[in-house]
Amino acid sequence: MPGDSNPLPRELAPGVFWLGACEEFHFKGDVIHSGDSLFLIVGDDASLLVEAGLPNDHSIVAEHLDELLAGAPDLRYIWPTHQETPHAGGIGRLLERYPTATVRGNVKDYHLFFPQFEDRFVTMDVGERLDLGGTEFVAVAPVIRDLITTQWGFDTRSSTLFTGDGFAYAHHHSADQCGRLAEEVSELDIPDMTGLFTDQSLTWARYTRMEPYVERLEQMLTELDVRVVAPTHGLPIRDLPAIMPSIAAGLLSAAGVGERYEGRPQ
Repeated sequence: MPGDSNPLPRELAPGVFWLGACEEFHFKGDVIHSGDSLFLIVGDDASLLVEAGLPNDHSIVAEHLDELLAGAPDLRYIWPTHQETPHAGGIGRLLERYPTATVRGNVKDYHLFFPQFEDRFVTMDVGERLDLGGTEFVAVAPVIRDLITTQWGFDTRSSTLFTGDGFAYAHHHSADQCGRLAEEVSELDIPDMTGLFTDQSLTWARYTRMEPYVERLEQMLTELDVRVVAPTHGLPIRDLPAIMPSIAAGLLSAAGVGERYEGRPQ
C-alpha cells in the first residue's frame, strides 16, 4: 500500500504534473518502494491524463486529480501508452468518475474489457494532435515498444516526452527517494536497472542489436527538443545530458542476454 507520506503530485514543467504513489514491499528485512507513474497535462481549455494506472491506485490518483483539476479545465482525454494493466487498468473507474472524458490512442482492444464504454474509445494515430489550449498533445512513434500497439506522447508547450516502458528501469528505492527525479538520486544504478528491466520486460532486446535503437532515441530527443522525459516505470528526467548516457548503457547491456540464458545465437 502507498506510504503515509507521499510527495506527489509534483509539477515537472509548467502544466505537467506527476501523479501516483509508491507501493511498499518487505524484502530481506527492509522496506523498499516501487511504483507506476501517471502524468496530467493541464492546458488552457482541456486536461489530458497520460496512463490510467493500476486499479488499486485509483483512490490516490482520484485524490490527486481532484486537487490538480480544482479550478482547471476538465479532464477531457485519457491517453494510455498501451494495454497492459499498469498503464490501462484504471480506465473503467476513470471513465465512471469523469463522464465526459474519452480514451484516445491505439484503443483497438479496450472495448473487450470495458464494453459499457465502447462509444468513448476514439482512435488516435501516430502524428495526430489534441489541442488542449496553449499546448498540443501529439502521438509519436515509439522507439522502444512493449506491445505492437504502443505509442509515445509529446506535450508541445513543455517539450515533455511520455515514453511508457521506454526509459524504464526497475527502481526499487527507499522512502526518502520517493517523488525525486532521476538526477536527484545519485546512488541510483540506472545502467544496471535499465538493463534488468529491458531484459525482463522487453524480451526481444535479448536478441537484438540495440545500437540503432539508442541512436534513434537520441535523434528523437534532438528533433523534438525534448526537455523532460516522463516514463511510466522509472523516475522522470529533467537533466537529459546527465542521465541519457546511463539509459543508453543500460539498453545496450540487455542485448545478447539471450545467449547466456538460452544459448541461442544473437
